[in-house]
Amino acid sequence: MSASNFKTLGLSKWLVESLTAMKITQPTEIQKHCIPKILEGSDCIGGAKTGSGKTIAFAGPMLTKWSEDPSGMFGIVLTPTRELAMQIAEQFTALGSQMNIRVALVVGGESIVQQAIELQRKPHFIIATPGRLAHHIMNSGDDTVGGLRRVKYLVLDEADFLLTDTFANDLGTCIGALPPKNKRQTLLFTATMTDQVKALQEAPSIEGKPPLFSYQVESIDNVAIPSTLQTEYLLVPEHVKEAYLYQLLTCQEYIESSAIIFVNRTTAAEVLRRTLFRLGLRVASLHSQMPQQERTNSLQRFRANAARILIATDVASRGLDIPIVELVINYDIPSDPDTYIHRSGRTARAGRTGDAISFVTERDISRIEAIEDRINKKMTECDKVHDTAVIRKALTKVTKAKRESLMEMEKANFGERRKQRKNTNFSKKSSRV
Repeated sequence: MSASNFKTLGLSKWLVESLTAMKITQPTEIQKHCIPKILEGSDCIGGAKTGSGKTIAFAGPMLTKWSEDPSGMFGIVLTPTRELAMQIAEQFTALGSQMNIRVALVVGGESIVQQAIELQRKPHFIIATPGRLAHHIMNSGDDTVGGLRRVKYLVLDEADFLLTDTFANDLGTCIGALPPKNKRQTLLFTATMTDQVKALQEAPSIEGKPPLFSYQVESIDNVAIPSTLQTEYLLVPEHVKEAYLYQLLTCQEYIESSAIIFVNRTTAAEVLRRTLFRLGLRVASLHSQMPQQERTNSLQRFRANAARILIATDVASRGLDIPIVELVINYDIPSDPDTYIHRSGRTARAGRTGDAISFVTERDISRIEAIEDRINKKMTECDKVHDTAVIRKALTKVTKAKRESLMEMEKANFGERRKQRKNTNFSKKSSRV
């Protein structure tokens, strides 16, 4: 495609100036192909690897059209996690700062009353997680959400995840409050082309609208991970995983590297955070049992390098722009190979190199084989931690730190809130039967 800058793609002059001020001057592949089609009025499905500029691919044309007619609620972006919603809201706010843009962030963990007040002011763009927006639609009244009936754009970011059963009810509630398909543009962006997304590509044309435009950068299913990513595995006995982790994070190669450690459960994230902190490492965590303010602070500390290690559940695996990550450790192996791709996508972004190391116990072999099939690449064995004498040296102090952390968590009643919530939900269900 000959277009080589944002002006020739059709974005407004003011927006091109904003992008230039942010040192964004060369459109990426996904931006080159999608921006003109969205400006022409097409619905769009865009597929590209994490870190390839998908946000600007939809924000650019939406902001351009909005500036031609800056009316009330103009566009909605739905995304699966609070952190990703915050990041997108920041980008919209930064891009539209010279145009007095009003952006509302509607996510869990924040004041419902404050959000309702913001929605009553008819913000131009709403960036939301489906659960919280659905709550407002069901409970906040027409003066708060009535403006949704006039929005021009709906974006599903990380569409592959939003179109799963997890979000089905809330997503249905959100879409039900919007204009019909022929009265709005629908834009789906994803790093993974799932069956649900592919089914939408084959949907019949909508009368009165240009045909659906679908574009995938370099067949993202074949190029699941960047070529600059080194994928390795480390065989680890289950009961001494923490000692291996400590050794890896403090070995000569990674002693100063920024790292994200992915675990499958919130309890594991908290145990590791407390244990590594006791061992003197600068560490933060990110998981669903943390209050929203703590989650935000952790992410900011990690971005600012005040913490060099972030321990996270899959809350952090999607779309978050953390450009400094040099190492991703899959402390627990995910059951879905696509989750591995999203996790690994936190490093080796935009042409940089990075390492993804997976801790493999005897129970993980089939999962690793499924991942290797999906990424079409064999992992190599990691040789950074191999001296058993060193492991023995680390084992005593790591075990002591872990034991103290577990005692501390027990004292603090970690996890009690979730148990109480589960019991409450169970009681509600029982009373309905």
